[in-house]
Amino acid sequence: MNPLSVRLKDINEAGIHQLNCTVDELRAAARQAEFALFEMDLADVQSKGEFLAAFAQAINAPDWFGMNWDAMADALDDFSWQPAAGYILLLHHSTGQQILSALDHSEADYNTMNEIFADTVDFWKTQNKPFWIFFC
Repeated sequence: MNPLSVRLKDINEAGIHQLNCTVDELRAAARQAEFALFEMDLADVQSKGEFLAAFAQAINAPDWFGMNWDAMADALDDFSWQPAAGYILLLHHSTGQQILSALDHSEADYNTMNEIFADTVDFWKTQNKPFWIFFC
């Protein structure tokens, strides 16, 4: 098993990070670790609604997904439709300014997104599964 796959399985290291390897390396490590990898591209996203739609598409959200922050939090804490050894959410085009722009420059939405992400990482630790969020 390659070193990145081993690190991905470390619950204590799991969290929110800037991606510091290539996307292809992350994809290969995720496959090897038997993790579900969800990729979300923010390049053309310009509103909260578009952000949530991109999220729903990236995770192949179930029909009950309600296109709001509560639904996003619920989906991130469930994944019953996508069982895996661990989870990775990879956000492309996601510098701080790019995300703010994707959320129509709403600091409140930006803070809500970050709170949901932090809560998600903590929740999955209680389930003994690593959850990673990478920005690139």
